[in-house]
Amino acid sequence: MKPEELVAALVNAVRLRTDRRMNPDALILGCVGQVGAQGGNIALVSKLKAGLADAAAAFTINNYCVSGLTAVGQAAAMTAAGQAERVLAGGVEMMSRVPFMGDAASYYEDDALPTRSRYLPVALAADRLAEDMEISRREMDEAALLSQERAAAAEDTALVASRIAVNGLDREECVRLTTQETLSGLEPAFAPLAAQYKDILGRDIDHRHTIAHAPPVCDGAALALVGAEGAVDAPPRARIVAWAEAGGDPAASLTAGFAAMERALARAGLSLSDMDRIEFMEAFAVTMAAFIRDWSPDMDKVNVGGGHMAKGHPLGASGGILLSSLMDALDLAQGRYGLVVAAGASGIGSAMIVERMGG
Repeated sequence: MKPEELVAALVNAVRLRTDRRMNPDALILGCVGQVGAQGGNIALVSKLKAGLADAAAAFTINNYCVSGLTAVGQAAAMTAAGQAERVLAGGVEMMSRVPFMGDAASYYEDDALPTRSRYLPVALAADRLAEDMEISRREMDEAALLSQERAAAAEDTALVASRIAVNGLDREECVRLTTQETLSGLEPAFAPLAAQYKDILGRDIDHRHTIAHAPPVCDGAALALVGAEGAVDAPPRARIVAWAEAGGDPAASLTAGFAAMERALARAGLSLSDMDRIEFMEAFAVTMAAFIRDWSPDMDKVNVGGGHMAKGHPLGASGGILLSSLMDALDLAQGRYGLVVAAGASGIGSAMIVERMGG
C-alpha cells in the first residue's frame, strides 16, 4: 500500500464512526520522512486520495517522533482559536517505503554545529543516557518483557477497539512474546555505530540496549477528529484538558518528554496520580525504565496494552496511535483522565491530557 491509502482508509473509518457527511476544515499529518512516497506534502496527497473537499486545508509537519501528537495539538489550537470547526489530525509513516533518516538531511552530518547540538542516532543517545542515568540492563529487560506480554494479551480485547483493519491486516505484526531468559541472552545491538560518532559521544560508553529494547521498524497511521463543541454529529470521546510541547538538552536526546509531561500536568492542575490511564512512548527502554524508577507510576495504569518496544514505532504516526490506545484503555477502565507522553531525538517532547466523556 501507499501512505495516502493508509490515511484514506482511516478517513473512511472516521466517517463511519461519526458523521458520514463529515467535512473537515483541515487535515494535519505528522510525518518524519517527507521524501519519495511521503513527499509532495503527504497530507495533501492523502486529502486527494480520501476525497475530502477541495476547500479543506492540508499540511504536513515534522516534529520527529512526537509529530502525530503535535498534529492533534495543533488541531485543538485551531478549533480553540476559531480558525476551524473540525480538523482531522494524526500521522502516517511507512518505513517500508521511506527508511529511517531517509530524508538524508544535512543536519545528520553537520559538523559545524556545537558538539552537543549535533545529531546523534537515537540508539546511541539511548545507550549514553542509560549509562548517565544509571539505568541497568535488568531494568530495561523487565520493561521490554512487560511490553511484549501486555501487547500479546491485548489482541482480541477492547484495548484495540479503535484499530482499523486495512488490506486484510487486523493484528500487530511486530509482537514477539518472549521470556526473561531470552531477553537476558541478547547482546547489545548498537556498539558498531559508535565508531562513526565517537567525537559526538565524547567517550567510550557501556552499550546496554539490545534489539528488544528498541521499537521495531514498521508502518502505521492514526487519525483523530478534533472539533469545536457541537461541530461534529457524534458524541465526543474525550475533551483535551491540556497539551504541552517542550524542548530539551539535545545531547540528552530523549528526556524532553518528561519536561512536557510535567508542563501538561501543571497546566491542567493535576498530578500523575490523578491519571486513570497513561500511554508512555517506549521509543527506547531507557526512558520507560527511568519513568518507572523516578516517577513511581502505578504500573497497572501505564501502557496496559503494551508499548512501542512490542508494537513498533512508525515515527510520525506514533503520537496519534498512543492517543488512540489511551482512549481505548480509558473506555475499558471507565476512567476519567488520561495522559500521553512522547519524546523524540535531539530534545523534543510532547504530552497531552484528556478527559473521557460519557458514562
